Amino acid sequence: MSNDIEQKKKALKEELEQLKYEFKVALPKVIAQAREYGDLKENAEYHSARERQSFVQAKIGQVSEQLAQLDNLDISNIPSDKVGYGSTVTLVEKSSGDVVEFTFVSSNDVDPAEGKISLSTPFGTALLNKTAGEDVEITVPAGKRLYYIKKLVTIHGEKIEK
Repeated sequence: MSNDIEQKKKALKEELEQLKYEFKVALPKVIAQAREYGDLKENAEYHSARERQSFVQAKIGQVSEQLAQLDNLDISNIPSDKVGYGSTVTLVEKSSGDVVEFTFVSSNDVDPAEGKISLSTPFGTALLNKTAGEDVEITVPAGKRLYYIKKLVTIHGEKIEK
């Protein structure tokens, strides 16, 4: 899983370089060219380029923050036998038998449709530091639900199944 972190860092660094190039080289050229068209009040190309410049600047900040978070992540501090960042957890709801699976990711990578959630969610806070074989009560908007942790795969690649 640490290889996944390195791949994520590499992808973020590449994205950051592209964004910086666009912000420092490409967009100033577009803005300069648009200024040549005259009156800036009604110059759609100019306003579009300035909006893009603001967007790119904000995106540079977001990507830089994501990189900083990954650089500060010390996976040696994440337990190898309990739920933590990077863990994939398979749960069985005790009353219905429904099976759900989640992977705990950074808040920037959350995608509930793909089962990627943050540790700050109700599931994350309830499951943190638990292991396979344990029951856990999770409070969700629909009420309290009781789950059994069937399987846990940690960021270290440790697989625990009960």
